[in-house]
Amino acid sequence: MDKKLLELLVCPVTKGPLDFDRERQELLSRSARLAYPVRNGIPILLENEARTLSDEEIEKLAALRPAI
Repeated sequence: MDKKLLELLVCPVTKGPLDFDRERQELLSRSARLAYPVRNGIPILLENEARTLSDEEIEKLAALRPAI
């Protein structure tokens, strides 16, 4: 995922920042507790396509990038 593109993208639900999970090819929204898929390099920022993040995933994300 291009860093410039990631800086421009926001969660469509909360308008908050997104983090990229390279391994799972997902954009993660801590504030909405959602993971949006990235398919063939294209972010799918639709709430009905996202999966809910578990408490463990939220904690791991918080450890990597503290809340602003």
